Amino acid sequence: MNDIGVIGGADGTTQIVVSGSIGGPILWIFFGALALMVILYAAFYRRGKGKAVCLALAAVFCVAADQAVKFLVVNTMSPGESEPLLPPLLQLTRVHNYGAAWSSFSGARWLLIALTAAGMCAIAWLLVKIVRHPLGQWSLAIILGGGIGNLIDRVRLGYVVDMLDTMFMDFPVFNVADVFVVCGTVCALIYYLAFYSKSDEKNWGNKVDGTDPAANK
Repeated sequence: MNDIGVIGGADGTTQIVVSGSIGGPILWIFFGALALMVILYAAFYRRGKGKAVCLALAAVFCVAADQAVKFLVVNTMSPGESEPLLPPLLQLTRVHNYGAAWSSFSGARWLLIALTAAGMCAIAWLLVKIVRHPLGQWSLAIILGGGIGNLIDRVRLGYVVDMLDTMFMDFPVFNVADVFVVCGTVCALIYYLAFYSKSDEKNWGNKVDGTDPAANK
């Protein structure tokens, strides 16, 4: 059974805190988003049906999963509080990160917002204009979703809510958006090394604006 308490009072913001395990719902949210993306790929994208819509929805699922997990953490845990998630691998620890990775550029809110927004615009441009290979497109869509998730935090709160804390090594606390960004970046690197030169390098001089170059052959 969950315990309900109140933080704050007359001199500050009153917050209702529900203490109890949120590990299960968080795992359901994360793997649910992954399942929805697999369904999108298998049922629609792979069959050539609404590829642009599928990629947009994949990014939306990443943003939604990230924000839903952060909502749960903020409304059930106090800053610095920890609870198990997947012991001995991960635990939940609520942390507010005012900087970038490893708290670099801490306090440079508007610089980080500008850099993140510029990066997301560049990724969106690559998706529309250059990248046609499936691995490249899905990698960029996932990076885009993760980046937007953290950008929302920086604009709305001034910091990023982190909660995933490794128990087996000393590593900075991160969040679901970071997971999507890192996984997308790894897949994008594989795409670049294995497929970019054969599939999409020629598109820099191709004026087809997002259509498949193969369609012009």
